[in-house]
Amino acid sequence: MKAWFQRFMSGRYGGDQFSRFLSILALVLLILGLFLWGLLYYLGIAVLVYSYFRMFSRNIQKRYAENQWYLTKTAGIRDWFGHVKVRFAQRKNYRYFNCPHCKQAIRVPKGRGRISITCPKCQTQFIRKS
Repeated sequence: MKAWFQRFMSGRYGGDQFSRFLSILALVLLILGLFLWGLLYYLGIAVLVYSYFRMFSRNIQKRYAENQWYLTKTAGIRDWFGHVKVRFAQRKNYRYFNCPHCKQAIRVPKGRGRISITCPKCQTQFIRKS
């Protein structure tokens, strides 16, 4: 079965970030359509069919261009979530403060007591408890 599927997918585009987004969107629409409004259910099915169409497509250049369009449109959101993820991972060792003058985010080690922080961007000094 595995060999058959590998032969079937040979020369096809497969999954990417845009297909993953469409699949999750389809799942959300299907669930909402069951409980709220029936039209959302059919819209979810249409999105799921389009997601599978993209995965099984042999037009690799067009699917790649669609994925690149999706990645450029969502770059800001993905970067913001990336920053949040890094901050969350470093929450035990560092605290983050914003400069009161220029709003620059500054990372300071935890457990140092009251310290004077100098903004590297505008050189403003302020005191905070780390």
